[in-house]
Amino acid sequence: MIKFPESSDVNCQELLNASKEGLLELAEQMKIDNLSEDFLEKIVIPIAYHLHSKFSKQNKPYLICFTGGQGSGKTSLSFFIQKVLNDYCDRSSMGFSIDDIYKSQEERRLLSEEVHPLCYVRGVPGTHDITMGLDLIEQLSNAEHDTETKIPSFCKPEDKHYPEEDWSLYLGKPDFIFFDAWCGGAKPVPEENWLPPLNKLEREEDPDGVWSKWSNNELAKDYQTLFSRFDLLLMIQVPSMEFVYESRWIQEQTLSKTITDPALKEKIMSKEEVYRFVMHYERLTHYILDKVPGFSDIVLSRDGDFKFSISKAN
Repeated sequence: MIKFPESSDVNCQELLNASKEGLLELAEQMKIDNLSEDFLEKIVIPIAYHLHSKFSKQNKPYLICFTGGQGSGKTSLSFFIQKVLNDYCDRSSMGFSIDDIYKSQEERRLLSEEVHPLCYVRGVPGTHDITMGLDLIEQLSNAEHDTETKIPSFCKPEDKHYPEEDWSLYLGKPDFIFFDAWCGGAKPVPEENWLPPLNKLEREEDPDGVWSKWSNNELAKDYQTLFSRFDLLLMIQVPSMEFVYESRWIQEQTLSKTITDPALKEKIMSKEEVYRFVMHYERLTHYILDKVPGFSDIVLSRDGDFKFSISKAN
């Protein structure tokens, strides 16, 4: 069994020296202010080197999932590690998010009419097109060196996919596919001890649990097929649900910095809107924070000051 590397290992130090400048440039492109070099040295590089050394090249891509609450940093971490593997380890890597495979507004509107009005709001299990994700993984797994694969892309302010002709193309077959998902690896919440409404949204709009139980049942279906394919599950564990609310608000503010279209900028959520949005996720998030670290391969702890540490590594 390969031991998880220490940041002080000579291989990690060499990889850090080779990649630091490129990673800092990536952080600037992503509008990440005040990136800690300690984060690169102690988190990004050891994880990237671990993946490179543990998962030798094979005929099909490895599927790596990063999970954690909204705004926990899983997408940014995925981008950093992909860059290290691609540019400095000669390991082809790409990624997509569960946010990229949402069901369409039309599909969600139909669910809202048939099941519950809250089904229209994207985010919870049941609002994703899991078949789209599984098909994408299959396409990438069976690609030839000259195959071009379209990668779905979703516009959050518009709440719809970008036109398919604008989706990026991935050339060839990657060594790694990174998938980030706030509920990645989660299992359904047992209903025998189902808790009463947890927040204002549930109390006012789903007091009988029709919507939350529907979403929980959806999680038991195709989501588990996708999650069973993970070769490694990494979780970013945050200290509390309140931290998730604040992190998602910071994420929305960062998103606003990357948008130049005035019409889209107007659709950025206010803090009040962000908090209401996160209420949709609260029930399952509590369960994830409690249970998922136990069966994750790597757990990163993120404290109230937004500092990361590795608390579990297999």
